[in-house]
Amino acid sequence: MTEITVAALQLAFSDNIDANIANVSRLVREAASRGAQVVLPPELFEGEYFCRVEDEGLFANAKPTAEHKSVLAMQELARELKIHIPTSFFELDGHHYYNSLAMIDPDGKIAGVYRKSHIPDGPGYEEKFYFRPGNTGFKVWNGPANESGGKTTLGVGVCWDQWYPETARAMMLMGADILFYPTAIGSEPHDDSLDTARLWRRAMVGHAVSNVVPVVAANRIGTEHGQTFYGTSFITDERGDIRAELGREEEGVITATLDLTLAKRHRAAFGFFRDRRPELYGRLVQDI
Repeated sequence: MTEITVAALQLAFSDNIDANIANVSRLVREAASRGAQVVLPPELFEGEYFCRVEDEGLFANAKPTAEHKSVLAMQELARELKIHIPTSFFELDGHHYYNSLAMIDPDGKIAGVYRKSHIPDGPGYEEKFYFRPGNTGFKVWNGPANESGGKTTLGVGVCWDQWYPETARAMMLMGADILFYPTAIGSEPHDDSLDTARLWRRAMVGHAVSNVVPVVAANRIGTEHGQTFYGTSFITDERGDIRAELGREEEGVITATLDLTLAKRHRAAFGFFRDRRPELYGRLVQDI
């Protein structure tokens, strides 16, 4: 049996990066004290979700990976606690800007960087103004060692990526044992009657079911300049059953211990990967 304990964090953020990092660090420590080996903070936890407006002055907040305060703080924490921390941040690379994620390992080292592939553009979520579409391709990472000395494999997408079944399936075909999605999502400024919280969860639970894989999602809470983030962070097992969750306004940590050996057995029994027909899927990679 290969078991892994994972955690998701949920909290509100301000425009004070040091305070945000301190709050995230406090919850990371709590998660580690509960035995979490991989701890997932929300998307862009360095500050408020700035993509609600187009403001060229905000580009100044982007930093190279090796210089970003959020990344540096999580590296130190991961090294101290001997855990993995997928860390979302606003990345500057030359003249390019990305919504990126650094996978930080228990040695405090950056195993690599994933740049968000799908970039949304709509009222309150005007990310295309700030972020270039990611050029890394989807990625998976070595996770905690299992009982036989091998490594588990972690797949991580960022927010809007989570709506795409192609993202989940691509990471699964790369060997992912668990899928993680850091998120910043809430109210829709153009339509007060639209609440996407249920849709958001159903989309990711669908990935769990159709890939027979556990899913971990971390969202923010609070109201920022009239935009309210709806939390509801959760962890599912490989059948899509909710193992832990938080409400719409709760700050806190959720953890779950997942049996990856059992998930692998269930995945094989369902035959979803056995019965794939890649020769029929060409239409999926055509632009029109």
